[in-house]
Amino acid sequence: MLTNRDIADRFEKIAVMLEIKGEIIHRVLSYRRAGESIRELPRDLRAIAAEGGLTDLPNIGDTLAAKITELLETGKLEFYERLSAEIPPGLVDIVAINGVGPKKARLFWKELGIVTIEGLEAAARAGKLRDLEKMGEKSEKKIIEAIEALSRRTGRTPLGKALPAAQAILQRLLAVPGALEGAIGGSIRRGRPTIGDVDILIASDHAAPIMDALVSMENVARVLGHGPTKSSVELLSGLQVDVRVLEKARWGTALCYFTGSQAHNVRLRNLALKRGFSLNEHAFSPVDENGSIVEDAPKTLCATEEEVYALLGLPFIPPELREDAGEIEAAQASKLPALITMNDLRGDLHMHTTWSDGTLSVREMAEAAYARGREYIVITDHSRSLGIGNGLSIERLLEQQEEVRRVDAEMKGRIRVFHGTEMDMNADGSLDYPDEVLEKLDFVVASLHVSLRQDRTTITRRVLNALQNPHVDLIGHPTAQYIPDREPADLDMDAIFEAAKVSGTALEINSNPRRLDLEAPYARRAVEMGIPIAIDSDAHAPEQMDLLPYGILTARRGWVEARSVINTWPVEQFMAWTRARGR
Repeated sequence: MLTNRDIADRFEKIAVMLEIKGEIIHRVLSYRRAGESIRELPRDLRAIAAEGGLTDLPNIGDTLAAKITELLETGKLEFYERLSAEIPPGLVDIVAINGVGPKKARLFWKELGIVTIEGLEAAARAGKLRDLEKMGEKSEKKIIEAIEALSRRTGRTPLGKALPAAQAILQRLLAVPGALEGAIGGSIRRGRPTIGDVDILIASDHAAPIMDALVSMENVARVLGHGPTKSSVELLSGLQVDVRVLEKARWGTALCYFTGSQAHNVRLRNLALKRGFSLNEHAFSPVDENGSIVEDAPKTLCATEEEVYALLGLPFIPPELREDAGEIEAAQASKLPALITMNDLRGDLHMHTTWSDGTLSVREMAEAAYARGREYIVITDHSRSLGIGNGLSIERLLEQQEEVRRVDAEMKGRIRVFHGTEMDMNADGSLDYPDEVLEKLDFVVASLHVSLRQDRTTITRRVLNALQNPHVDLIGHPTAQYIPDREPADLDMDAIFEAAKVSGTALEINSNPRRLDLEAPYARRAVEMGIPIAIDSDAHAPEQMDLLPYGILTARRGWVEARSVINTWPVEQFMAWTRARGR
């Protein structure tokens, strides 16, 4: 039986095959968007089809609804079979290789008969690609490196998909009578950028109704286990969810254990042994001089995590720090950071409007930011070289400035609206606007968008050039990663951090869960070096402003405090900082 994920995969494969074939982009996008809509559905397509509701779904019209029905009824799709006879399906996998688009995949197929990743790798290693049109030895080497990177990818789910799914299930289970408390554990609670399975804990004295509620949810594709206090299911999206029910008295030890990380838990168990206890998810159990549990001795239960840490002689350690990366030592020395929270954010320094590739006007974005509690924003539409983002020519940029100034004046007293740009660092190392234009702006973000597979020296030089420009205030999504499809650019981060420290330029934590860039280890290093940080939404639509909590999670994992983040400052302090940089 086909699941939502199977049908979404089929539509997304069709989109790539149509692109390889050279079909018009609108037809390609219709299948791609339909696949995305299906993948995000919380209900089984069969149930929706039975109700006659397929065409009510986003991006699903009569034609695609008919194809979904055909797949549900027969398990096959005649259109896909005909397309597969024209376009080898293995080319879809080749397009997934970073730096190999549909045109190159078609080139390799037509010129060399390559239809699999294995065939492409063999041809590249044999030097057979370099003589093809628009290829060369460097391009051939990059393809080999990209194939190696692809092989390292895991089947983990991006946090941006896993967290909303987990939250929806948690709320559903907490609504069951008898559910006292609930939490998401594991790598989601620690804020990692990707996760394996979802762990959910529920405190209750009546587990059976909660277990039954889980396995009977409409977005469950398969029940992997249905026990008295633990059940596991696979969702239609392919995500595995494990739910445990426990008594409230053991909540603290269980939540601590199932939050992890494994390395952190090992450290806690060792601390417990030094104090004469064995620690597991259930309780602290006394041990004898050999470390064996004294079976008839009373156990110590912990209803809160604070109690767990107190028994170990530690203050509470926030979940985001629990990676055995120095948090135990910091806790013992009373030097844990006062981690940033969402309430600390005052501004948002990176967002887009209809001037480039956003969905709302300058005023509408300002209104949306004000409604979310922001005190100031910077409008940073794309610069002129980014054609795919409808980048602004110099003339359009200055026209936009007039509109921003007008909106700022109209909304003063509620929210300040500053004018900036997200300027491309061009492939040749130049910046997309001259200095005489940049000096007219309130704030300048410089970002990598193109030629991301350049060699380390070349692409690092591009970032260093931006850092050395006195008009550049922030490097946006510095490593240009795109989870899970694109690995970070091959940058010399040591050189970049040193240059940022000298110039005082801020580095961004981009909150979009497909980016989360800088990642936590880099953010921690930046803060330790005194480099300022900004946590931004990069919003292209108002709902994307609500992605800021993902950036906060990443910052907390990176030990970031509010004082290190420039958009936690009052607007006067922020303006003083930009003026001190030459504005």
